[in-house]
Amino acid sequence: MRFAKWSGLAALWVGAISLSGANWPSWRGPSDNQVSPETGFPTEWSWSAKGPSKNIRWRVELPEPGNSSPIVWGDRLFVTQALEDGAKRTLMCLDRSTGRLLWREGVEFAGKDTRHETNPHCAASPVTDGKIVVASFASAGVAAYGMDGKRRWLADLGPQKHTWGQGSSPVIHGDLVLVYHGPGPHSALHALDRETGAVKWKVALPEEQPAERFDGFSGKSDGMMGSFSTPLVIDAAGRTEVVLPVANRLQAFSPKDGRRLWWVDGMNPLVYTSASFGEGKVVAMGGFFGSSIFVTPGGEGDVTGRRSFYEKRAKKHRIGSPILLGGHAYLSSTDGFAQCVNLQSGEMVWEERLPATGGDGATWASMVLSGDRLYVVNRSGDTHVLKASPKFERLGSNPVGELSNSTLALSDGQIFLRTHQALYCVAEAGAAR
Repeated sequence: MRFAKWSGLAALWVGAISLSGANWPSWRGPSDNQVSPETGFPTEWSWSAKGPSKNIRWRVELPEPGNSSPIVWGDRLFVTQALEDGAKRTLMCLDRSTGRLLWREGVEFAGKDTRHETNPHCAASPVTDGKIVVASFASAGVAAYGMDGKRRWLADLGPQKHTWGQGSSPVIHGDLVLVYHGPGPHSALHALDRETGAVKWKVALPEEQPAERFDGFSGKSDGMMGSFSTPLVIDAAGRTEVVLPVANRLQAFSPKDGRRLWWVDGMNPLVYTSASFGEGKVVAMGGFFGSSIFVTPGGEGDVTGRRSFYEKRAKKHRIGSPILLGGHAYLSSTDGFAQCVNLQSGEMVWEERLPATGGDGATWASMVLSGDRLYVVNRSGDTHVLKASPKFERLGSNPVGELSNSTLALSDGQIFLRTHQALYCVAEAGAAR
């Protein structure tokens, strides 16, 4: 379904910008670990509609709130956007140099997917390989578009129903598109043909009652079960694995046929974060004061006994996924704390509360890393810059004064930020772009 160009789009830009550059093809970046291979991104910026702004290249108004994160390929920026509270579910393509809308395509949906009031429809972020862009629209299907905006295919995976909506984003792996179609009663991991959208294999992942009680959970009846995680493809022990934390366990599957390779029990019933892999460890963390599991991948069957560290009830409620670096995991919690955790022991190295200019220091976004700098956005729209070090150091805080639940995209000296009101391009005045 083609939609008319958004006539109300307004952009502010400064300077001429070249068309070449690095890519940020998924919300987790080029290596699916929230790490940029580049350095030199700005550490200071600010926005004011009434006065001078610092290091804001352009700002583009959005028609409705959204939690998905932007991605970048070449001279184009992509973001999913719901309209009319999910009646229209769209993928937007913008010129990265100016923020000008190039095309917007999507599907119409007559149903009424449930969602939490803080989680608008189209919460899943898109993914691209430079040839197609894939977006998951929950019950409205998974759609693939060419870079020109023409729809290649639309896969109907059935209803996706959960009290709090959706959050898991699609992943492109070779000739497959991997989609966790959940949470909810029809939760399953799908492998779709990249060219046609046909289902190559499917693994049902029912949300079972936990074997042990976790604090804060009374069972399925209150909606406090399910996973919002994005699948993670890793290479470990000489093979490729698809790692996915779901209710009650962390699991790995073969991308060839969906065969379950290994699993670890001990996840809590509700999972927000996606698993991270680095330095030989997979780290998975549950949501709502959930469990933390550190394990070496590459096993067979039940490898619960191989957990190098396990915590049944974490002290903090986590949504963002951790970054693994130098023997430590860096992450943020929803109550406004940044944390550094030892990868071997699980010991908390430091835990510091970050300031919030708008009064809401909660963090839904995942940290991203450039060199030794960590960037993370809170719900007040402040982007904090921290040193990735076992010694805590805050390098800066940058407010824009708008609610944000999205992870930053880093590309060729530019930082792209999505708030509930707008898209921003942040770059230093002397940057090449």
